[in-house]
Amino acid sequence: MATIVQMPQMGVSDESALLAEWLVQEGEAVKVGQALFSQETGKSSFECLAEVDGTLLKQLVPAGEEVKVGTPVAVIGQPGEKFDLPAGAAAPAAEAPKAEAPKAEAAAPAAAAPAAAAPAPAATAAAPAAGDHLNASPRAKNLAADLGVDVAQATPTGPEGRIIERDVKALAANGAAAAPKAEAAAPAPAAAPAAPAAAYEDQPITRIRKVIAENMHSSLATMAQLTLNRTFDATAIVELRKRMKASEGYGLEKVTINDFILLAVARTLPEFPDINANFLDGKTMRRFAHAQLGCAVDTPRGLFVPVMHDADKMSLRDISKWVKAKAAACKDGAITPAELAGGSFTVSNLGAQGVESFTPIINPPQTAILGVCGLTLRPRETADGEVEFYQAMGLSLTFDHRVVDGAPAAKFLKTLAERLENIEFLMAM
Repeated sequence: MATIVQMPQMGVSDESALLAEWLVQEGEAVKVGQALFSQETGKSSFECLAEVDGTLLKQLVPAGEEVKVGTPVAVIGQPGEKFDLPAGAAAPAAEAPKAEAPKAEAAAPAAAAPAAAAPAPAATAAAPAAGDHLNASPRAKNLAADLGVDVAQATPTGPEGRIIERDVKALAANGAAAAPKAEAAAPAPAAAPAAPAAAYEDQPITRIRKVIAENMHSSLATMAQLTLNRTFDATAIVELRKRMKASEGYGLEKVTINDFILLAVARTLPEFPDINANFLDGKTMRRFAHAQLGCAVDTPRGLFVPVMHDADKMSLRDISKWVKAKAAACKDGAITPAELAGGSFTVSNLGAQGVESFTPIINPPQTAILGVCGLTLRPRETADGEVEFYQAMGLSLTFDHRVVDGAPAAKFLKTLAERLENIEFLMAM
C-alpha cells in the first residue's frame, strides 16, 4: 500500500515550512532513512528522511513552495502501484503538467521564436549572478551535463535564486529556442555592454533572514532599550586560559575566553531575576530559577541562538563542549527548533572581530542581552605611582527599561565584571 509523506513539524510553533529542494526524483528508489527533500523553517533547515522503503511515485508539491505542516507532499510505494491522491494534493500535482504543455507546443517554429525571446532576459540576468560560483544544485549540474545544455543559461526558480533540476529540464525542453540564443552572433557581443548595468545582483532574502529581520525590528519598535558599557581586567582569565591550554589530562585544552564569560554569566543570572526573565505580552514577567542561556552563533545563513538550559549547573568543561557542539550544528544546519527555544538571556560575542563596544539588540521576549567585546590594552596607575598596561575587555548590556531599572542592570554588570576578574574563585563556588 502506498505511503503518503506529509510535511513534518520540526518545532512546536512552526505552522509551515519551505520545501527547498527535492533530493529524490519521481521513479527513483528510496530506502528508510534516506533524505527525500530539504525544508526550511523560520529558524533552521533540515532534511526530511524516508520512513519506508519503496519508490517515489509522485511529488505532490514543487520545490520552492511554502507548505503547511501536515500537507501531503509525496507518495512512496512500489513501481506501477496505483494510489489515490489525498484531498488537497491534486491541485499542486496538476500544476506540473500545465508547465509542460507549452513546451510540447513549442515545436512549431513560429511559436518557438516568441517563446525564446521572453526567457532571454531572464537567462541573461542569471548568468552574471552565477559568476565564478554558480548557484546551482549538484543534481542540476549533473543533469545539465547529461543533457548537453549550459546550466548557467537556466532560469533559477529554487530558493535563494538557486538553479535546480526542474530549471535544467525546462531549459532542455526549450532547447530549440535556447540554441538560437547561443548562435545569435549579433546579440552575443551585445551582452558585453550589459555587464556594467549588472554591477549589482538582486536576490530574495531567505526565510531565515526574514524571521531575523522581523524579530529585530519588532524588538527595537516595542521595547525601551538602553545599553550600559563597562570594562573589566581580563588578566586573570587570559592567564588561566594559557595554563589550561598547556595542561594535559584535564580536558580543558580547548577552553576559550568566551567559555569563561558564559560560565560567569550563567552563575550570576539567577541572582538577578528581572534580567534572567521573559516579558510576556507586555503583562507578565516570567522569572527563571536557573539560567537558560542563549549563545549567539554566526553562520552563512544567519544568526542562530541555541539555548544552554540550566547553564548555572554546568561546569566550565561542560559549557565548552556544549558550545562547540551546538555551534557546529548551527553551521551544518543540523540544529533543531527545540534547541533554539526557551532562552532567558543571550550572550553575543564580537570580540574576535576586534569590536570594542556595541549595542546588542534584545531577543524577545527576553529582557536583556550581553555583548562581549575584544581585548584591548589600557593604562592604569600602580600603588607606587607608576603606569602599567593591562588587558581589558568590554561588556555591553542592553536591557528593556520597561521592566528593568538602570540600577539593577548596572549592579548585574558590576557583579559579572568582578567575578570575571576573580574567575578562579567563581570556579570554586
